[in-house]
Amino acid sequence: MMITNCFGQSNYAKFKKLSTPKKWWVALHPFKAKKAYLISIEVNRISDSIKKTKLLDGDHAGGQVDAFRHAYWMARLKEEIGASAARSLGKAHEKENYLMYKKRKLEEGLVPDEISSEMDLFNNEVGLSLTSKGNKTPREGLIYRVINAILAGEMKVIKKDEKGSFLTCDGNKITAESLKGKWKNNKCLVPSNYKKP
Repeated sequence: MMITNCFGQSNYAKFKKLSTPKKWWVALHPFKAKKAYLISIEVNRISDSIKKTKLLDGDHAGGQVDAFRHAYWMARLKEEIGASAARSLGKAHEKENYLMYKKRKLEEGLVPDEISSEMDLFNNEVGLSLTSKGNKTPREGLIYRVINAILAGEMKVIKKDEKGSFLTCDGNKITAESLKGKWKNNKCLVPSNYKKP
């Protein structure tokens, strides 16, 4: 996820594996790319840990853990590389998701779609509002700041039922078959404190 496959053993080999939008981001931000890479590793590790707790809903694909991952990623990036570079990396990630959709590749076990991208971009902006450049919030404090914003309904998640089926805004179940191959669909964004029926 994010930009985690950019640096390490062979920088050039990993750079070649990045999507075109992320390659452009790295080319425009060469001195910020390594920090972004390290933050992305941190974010994925923390998100995986939070998924295993009862702090959030455990849903990493359209749920509260997904919202956490994006907001925390942006908050940490803003602290280290500034809002503009963080925001542009978030947009590059969503452009990559559109390319993944066109190739029918999976992100978090699902083919990306427009509503997921809208959710991510919204949550990115909330994350950017939670910190400031150069102001290093203690990690645990920032984690709880993001979690509290989610539980207060300040972010967005995709409406689902208890079984994880996607729902329309009217509460009707969306069949998996009707979602196949569609960038635009009738999934519904709801506040992040939404209680599943």
